[in-house]
Amino acid sequence: MRKGLRQSGKAPRAWQRMLSGRRLDLLDPSPMDIEIEDIAHGLARVARWNGQTIGEHAFSVAQHSVVVEEIVAHIQPGVAPKWRLAALLHDASEYVIGDMISPFKAALGVDYHTFEERLEGAIHTRFGLPAKTPPMIKKLIKQADRACAFFEATQLAGFGHEESIAFFDPPPPGYRLTIDPLPPAQAQERYLQRYHLLSEAAGYAPHALAFDTE
Repeated sequence: MRKGLRQSGKAPRAWQRMLSGRRLDLLDPSPMDIEIEDIAHGLARVARWNGQTIGEHAFSVAQHSVVVEEIVAHIQPGVAPKWRLAALLHDASEYVIGDMISPFKAALGVDYHTFEERLEGAIHTRFGLPAKTPPMIKKLIKQADRACAFFEATQLAGFGHEESIAFFDPPPPGYRLTIDPLPPAQAQERYLQRYHLLSEAAGYAPHALAFDTE
């Protein structure tokens, strides 16, 4: 028998240590082990499109999330701050699981989505949001997400205009975006700034920084 986990009787490690010092159980994530600084740090270093984009820097999930929140407010200007916060956090689970492209998510199937939903619920609970986003808000965030993907596809990922419309739908009327991918430290800082502004606007107490950001 090969030496390894089975022979030693030890279960495989199912937690990740974050820079804040938190240990997040990946199978049963606790809201108390989730920090916004860890999320911002991770998302600023996760590349959209698996890094297959032009430019000096990858287009990070952190920067993408800030744009999606902005598009949500453009589509529905009167949307409550807590739902804009939900938009900012819509991909927050990717600080743990990374940004898997849609075809790969489909191939993995329901088990992946169950894991993603469990982690998303813990994140929402941590930051004062309902564990499950209301369907109409979820639809609004998805519309903004697809609009951002349209701009990313055409400006960064080599897609043609018509091809992008077919995959992602056209952006909302009156909204224009020129993407300039930021270096990780700047994307992280901008994400944190939006979080703190929206959290306070939604009436949630701001949380102390878990660790210094760049």
